Amino acid sequence: MKKGKITVTITIAIACFVLAMVMCMQFKIVKQTDITSIETMREEELRSELANWKQLYKEAEEQYKEKVAKLSEYREKQQSTEESSKLVEKELAQTNMYLGKTDVEGPGITITLKDMDEDAISAEDLLIIVDYLKLAGAEAISINGERIINMSDIVDIGNLIIFVNQQRILAPYKIMAIGDPTKLESTLLGNGGYLEELKNIGFDINIERENKINIKKYSKDIGYKYIQ
Repeated sequence: MKKGKITVTITIAIACFVLAMVMCMQFKIVKQTDITSIETMREEELRSELANWKQLYKEAEEQYKEKVAKLSEYREKQQSTEESSKLVEKELAQTNMYLGKTDVEGPGITITLKDMDEDAISAEDLLIIVDYLKLAGAEAISINGERIINMSDIVDIGNLIIFVNQQRILAPYKIMAIGDPTKLESTLLGNGGYLEELKNIGFDINIERENKINIKKYSKDIGYKYIQ
């Protein structure tokens, strides 16, 4: 009887051991299955996330290239605008200089003419001198501070009273001209030179070459009533 109990006990113990082993194996399989599933899911998520990042990077790169292209375009337009503005400013400055609307300076000559007791310098004399200076390439001319432009008037209004730019001027007459000093002087003196003729008559005339002459701008407004 005692021997039978021992046998039953051993049998139960073996059965319990086998059951425990089976349960352990089942837990292990379940555990391995869960890890594999999790790893599989994580790998898929990573692949999906990586694909998303690649797409975002591609879009960002395209936007960057687009912005760089636009920035380059803006810079080219700005540079073109600046160059155009500089060109317009340069042309405007040249136009104002041609019209006599700016102060100018440069080399040239200064002519001083004085009246004689029995005779006086006339508006015609001044006009002829101005024409000679223009012929010699004078780029700017003034008489007693009045800038001479294409619309300037040099007239006698009686009793040898001379008006330049509608302003009365008095002797001595100081004519300043910017240009090649040698050419300006030689055109007025020598054979056929008008100042030479006035000298021969007896007028007191002095010519000085100068490295820098300052001529003021035309002070009046330039307007047109009838030109359309």
